[in-house]
Amino acid sequence: MKEAFKAFVDTIPAVADAVQLKETFWQNGKQIPGGEKTIKEVEPAQIKDASDRLVRFASYLKKVFPELEATGGIIESELKAIPNMKEFLNEQYQADIKGKLMIKLDSDLPVSGSIKARGGIYEVLKHAEELAMEAGKLKETDDYAVLAEPEFQEFFSQYTVQVGSTGNLGLSIGIMSAKLGFRVIVHMSADAKQWKKDLLRSRGVEVVEYADDYSAAVDQGRTNSEADPMSYFVDDENSQNLFMGYSVAGERLKAQLDTQGIVVDEDHPMFVYLPCGIGGAPGGVAYGIKQVFGDAAHCFFTEPTHACCMLLGMATGLHDGISVKDMDIDGKTDADGLAVGRPSAFVGRVVEPVLSGIATIHDEKLYDLMRGLLTTEEQFIEPSACASFAMLIRPEDVKAYLKAKGLEHVEENIVHIAWATGGSMVPQENREEYVKM
Repeated sequence: MKEAFKAFVDTIPAVADAVQLKETFWQNGKQIPGGEKTIKEVEPAQIKDASDRLVRFASYLKKVFPELEATGGIIESELKAIPNMKEFLNEQYQADIKGKLMIKLDSDLPVSGSIKARGGIYEVLKHAEELAMEAGKLKETDDYAVLAEPEFQEFFSQYTVQVGSTGNLGLSIGIMSAKLGFRVIVHMSADAKQWKKDLLRSRGVEVVEYADDYSAAVDQGRTNSEADPMSYFVDDENSQNLFMGYSVAGERLKAQLDTQGIVVDEDHPMFVYLPCGIGGAPGGVAYGIKQVFGDAAHCFFTEPTHACCMLLGMATGLHDGISVKDMDIDGKTDADGLAVGRPSAFVGRVVEPVLSGIATIHDEKLYDLMRGLLTTEEQFIEPSACASFAMLIRPEDVKAYLKAKGLEHVEENIVHIAWATGGSMVPQENREEYVKM
């Protein structure tokens, strides 16, 4: 371990636990009431801009993806109660969950089967819109279904889209870009599952494989893209476009809760648990949620013990100035979508005033939780998505947080939402392998 980082181990208990690969919880001391109003890097108007753009593209998406016919071209996932999983957690982990437990099934999002369908697809659509408008081929008032015509396929084929990914972001970028007609190159780290590489190649995407980790794949992808004036790089480490695509989830979640008659306010808090890799997806979703629900919403990131980069970055205040390897943590985890060693340079700083805390979880528990959800609710999600239960299975951390925030008296009114980030595109043979783990 680098000498400069040893002081953090001595002064921050969660960092000391993390270095020893223990499951832990870090409560964010910089989170403040009304914190969403203090964020300067992005603004609420950008959420509306993103939401409006997704509505404009709905006619195109409905046309090229038949699975979106039922939603009129809107890519959204179900929010549902999972009372049997609540019972499982209370029995198997003594979780003592008193409120309502729900799951947000971004694992089943149409088109690319993960939370990345929000930000990844949005950024590709925004890039396509800008290119078409600059060329005088498209206006905001047009019916965007015209983008499915051969003329636009040929137009976009002049351009390349590139991205570095551990898996799910590559799927969303690759599937959407290829559908529009772009040439697509996905730079995939050693952590990426083979089936994800195979699926991308089947859609005409060029997949470049690396023996190194996520950061190396991103760095090489960025370098290659910068050398080509016709190439656009989707930068998961710093992209505001990705972030804003994710942020639209807040207003949509509100609509779903309203439809189900679920109240979220000071006396009925909402706890949202978001699996975290580099931070873009959970950060954007948390930002969108806080803009809608304010202090009634409590957002938590969850990470594998071996890849707890956001905890290290935020707890030390160094953000992207520290990596798991700096603390002698190997970064190796079966949770491939979360296998990131260095956090986003952008996200941690943005969510600092609104994030409630970060919990970590051992890999083997991910499989147990995956089997538990499959058995009790007949719902499959990827092992990495099961990190969303990390805090719930450590009731002592939940109790400590409730006490710190003065929320013990409303514990029975809390709606807990586990955000399932991937799963529906996992091939059956891989699912069967996971179940046996």
